Amino acid sequence: MDEAKLDQLRSRFSGDLASDIRDPAFRKAAEILVSGGKRTMPFAGIATLLDAPYDPEAVHRNFEGLDIALVGVPMDLGVTNRSGARLGPRCVRQIERVGPYHHVHKTVPTKELRVADVGDVPMSSRFDLEQSHADIETFFKRMVAAGVTPLAVGGDHSISLPILKAVGHDAPVGLVHIDAHCDTGGAFEGSKFHHGGPFREAVLAGVLDPERTIQIGIRGNSEYLWEFSYESGMTVIHAEEFASLGVAETLARIRAVIGDQPAYLSFDIDSLDPAFAPGTGTPEAGGLTTREAMELVRGTLGLDLVGGDVVEVAPQYDASTNTAQAGAQMLFEILSVLVPARLKRASA
Repeated sequence: MDEAKLDQLRSRFSGDLASDIRDPAFRKAAEILVSGGKRTMPFAGIATLLDAPYDPEAVHRNFEGLDIALVGVPMDLGVTNRSGARLGPRCVRQIERVGPYHHVHKTVPTKELRVADVGDVPMSSRFDLEQSHADIETFFKRMVAAGVTPLAVGGDHSISLPILKAVGHDAPVGLVHIDAHCDTGGAFEGSKFHHGGPFREAVLAGVLDPERTIQIGIRGNSEYLWEFSYESGMTVIHAEEFASLGVAETLARIRAVIGDQPAYLSFDIDSLDPAFAPGTGTPEAGGLTTREAMELVRGTLGLDLVGGDVVEVAPQYDASTNTAQAGAQMLFEILSVLVPARLKRASA
C-alpha cells in the first residue's frame, strides 16, 4: 500500500466517529445518531415510529410545528380472517435501526422537514367498527386541515377509508395500492366497512378517483370479489403480470395512471410473500419480495403524494419479527418519498 496514502487515511480517520464524517449527506444522519463521538443506542429510550421525536401533544395544539405526522391506528375490527393487526403500531415502533439515512435517495427525511410520531388515534370504542372509523376520520381531518401530511401505521386495511375521506375531502385523490388483494369487495356479513372493501367505499364516497388508481401484486383466491376494480376503471396488475413486467415497466404504468395530480400510497404488508412477511391476517403465497416492494415505493419519487399508510402487520404470527422489520422499512420508504413531494408542493 502506498505509504503517503496510508498517512493521509490515518490523518483523516483518526478522530472520533462524529469528526470522521464529512460528506454533507452523511453528516445529516450523523447529527441525529452521533453525540460526543458516540452513536446513540438503538435499543435504549422510548420506542417511536422510525425513531422520530415523540409528540403526543401535537393534536392538542392543532399539529402546529409539524410537516409530516407518523401516527398509529391500532384498530382491527374490520378483519375477515386472523385478527391481531391492532398490535401493528406497537410492534413497528419496536424495530430499531431503520433510517435515518436513505442511501438511494441520499437524504435524511427527518432532517428535511419537521417529522414526529404523534402517538395513536384515540378511539371511543374497542368494539364498534363504524364508530372507530368516525374517530379516525375526525383525527385525520384535523391533521389535513392543519396542513400536515399523514403517514399511518395500522391496523387493518379498513383504516384507509376514513383516512382517504380526510385526504380526499376537497377533491378525490389517486392511489398507488400495493397489496395481495384489491380490497374493493362489497358488504360482508352485514358490514361494508371491513378491510376487504375500503377502496370501493372510497370511490363511492367521492374521495378516490378510480381511473387514477393502480393496484399491484394482486393474487389469491378472492379474485371473484374484485369486479368493482375493473368496472370502475382501476388498473390492476396481478402478481403474475408483475413478474413478467418487472419493476421498471410497472413504475412506468404507475406514472401513467397517477399523472401529476395528488395521490395516496397504501401498502399492505400481505403484498409481500409470506416467506418475507408471515405476520399478517390474510397471507397469500406468490407475493413480492421486500426488495421489489422497496423498489416500487422508491420509484414513486416525484409523484405528488399527499399521504400514505402501512397496514396489516399482525405480530403474533411473526415469530422471527421479519414482518415488523419489513413494515418499518416500508414506512421509512414511504416517508422518504413523501418528504420531497411536500417540499416540491411548498416551492411551487
